[in-house]
Amino acid sequence: MFYLVPIMLEKVGIIVIVAYVLSQMNSFRQLFQHEHKTSEKVMLLLLFGAFGVISNYTGIEIHHNIINKAEWNYELDSESALANTRVMGVVIGGLLGGPMVGIGAGMVAGVHRYTLGGFTAFSCAISTILAGTVAGYLGKVRKQKKKKITSTFAVTVGMALETVQMLIILVTAKPFEQAWQLVQIIGLPMIFVNGFGTLLFMFMIQSIKRDHERTRANQTNHAFYIAEQTLPFFREGLNTNSCKEISKIMLKLTDADAVAITDHQKILSHVGAASDHHIPLAKPETLLTKRVLEYRKILVARTKAEISCIHSNCPLEAAIVLPLKVKNNMVGTLKMYYTDPEKLNQVQQQLAEGLANLFSTQLELAEAERQTKLLKDAEIKALQAQIHPHFLFNSINTISVLCRTDADKARKLLLELSSFFRGNLQGARQMLIPLEKDLENVKAYISLEQTRFPNKYQIDYLIEPNLKKVLIPPFMLQPLVENAIHYGFPGSKNRGIIQIRIFSENSRLIIIVKDNGIGIPNDKIDVLGKKIVSSKKGNGTAIFNINERLKGIYGSQASLVIKSQVGNGTNITISIPSENKGVFDQDANSVYSG
Repeated sequence: MFYLVPIMLEKVGIIVIVAYVLSQMNSFRQLFQHEHKTSEKVMLLLLFGAFGVISNYTGIEIHHNIINKAEWNYELDSESALANTRVMGVVIGGLLGGPMVGIGAGMVAGVHRYTLGGFTAFSCAISTILAGTVAGYLGKVRKQKKKKITSTFAVTVGMALETVQMLIILVTAKPFEQAWQLVQIIGLPMIFVNGFGTLLFMFMIQSIKRDHERTRANQTNHAFYIAEQTLPFFREGLNTNSCKEISKIMLKLTDADAVAITDHQKILSHVGAASDHHIPLAKPETLLTKRVLEYRKILVARTKAEISCIHSNCPLEAAIVLPLKVKNNMVGTLKMYYTDPEKLNQVQQQLAEGLANLFSTQLELAEAERQTKLLKDAEIKALQAQIHPHFLFNSINTISVLCRTDADKARKLLLELSSFFRGNLQGARQMLIPLEKDLENVKAYISLEQTRFPNKYQIDYLIEPNLKKVLIPPFMLQPLVENAIHYGFPGSKNRGIIQIRIFSENSRLIIIVKDNGIGIPNDKIDVLGKKIVSSKKGNGTAIFNINERLKGIYGSQASLVIKSQVGNGTNITISIPSENKGVFDQDANSVYSG
């Protein structure tokens, strides 16, 4: 009995070596990576059935209790039997592939064993089919319960079914005495060696699955990295500049020899091989691209003829062309080209498909962001238009009076009024303006107010040097100063003092407007800036408008804080990023700059 163990281990080694060689083939590895279709189950059935056939041919012949070390078994004597690893392959096939694979592999291996002959031919055939059937249903039940087929489970099932085979031999093989002697010789070696072989086989299959999961994780990370690198350019939309940068990034981070992007009608970028005739702003040169634009689905070409470039000397010999969609509307194509068809493997194809989906999503988000920005811009401009109508009427009345008493002063105020409203009109067209321009608006406003109420208000400016060119949203300061004048000093006989302090701190621009007025009750502070507050002198849009614009441009990066105490004045602090122009950097260019 013990002499049989090393010989059987050698036979197990043959099966494991064959399995290892097969495991280096992608087609073999893919059989263990997902739920199986019927065609794949047939492949598994034939594969594990073939393992059983190999086990039959390489089995160890036992003749009258004597071990025959023949290398290959084609036919057995009527009084001979086989010690082999047949059940191992059938059991593993059943556990992994379910009843169809288990029964099928058992039939292939069992029928083949029956054709070899020997006094245990029928017993072994029946036990092999039974082992495949039981293993198949156990595998199915295990999957239905969402449990993995572990190595321990597979080894336990394999050894148990090998034991059942020994019992079937004792029950069905004749004569019983010879069957009993055979089981005494081969029973324990076959049970334990087949269990060991099952363990090795399961380790190999688990390694294949881990490799697949690791590859998928790496692909996902790689795709997200590419998407992260290209996101800033997709925010610009599909144009020649953004698409060129996207193509450069993809060429660098993938195995493609050329990357191109098109819209409906023309090439927007082509980077890499064949750049001499695939030229931006020209019509697509390949029939493959035209078909993708027409049929709106992914197409793969693995020959030069399938690409169908109109240039006969084009070096591109393989390609995958993918549609780019926004809300299911075709907006263009992403193309990855290869000079060697072998480079366009399954990994590259899956990566390209993943990137196309990510890019389409990025384009949708960019479009949604653009629409949100346009809507916010329209809302802001509508609010800006409501800020100053009463001031205009008061200023015109003041100037009309001065025309009779002080023509020079009236002329000066008309220029101030003109400057003020010119700034308003220009600011209404911009999301950001230089700080100095907003200060000019404040000074023009104060000049007109002080003419109406001489010596009633004092304005102190504490502006940190080198901040005049810093970009801020328009109409930040003047509405706060206006609020201080109209609501901070009603009927006050004391001189009103308003302090404007602006400085930089920790990469942030801090704007503080402080007055010594009557202050604001606590119940009003809680709602100021969050909604429009009704008042006797207006509709309370000023601080609400400022806060809305801060949120629309900077999001959570900006803040507006109001501190006030009745009888002790009000302090309003605005904090915005001084290095970041806001969510919409493209809007930072102003007619004031340059």
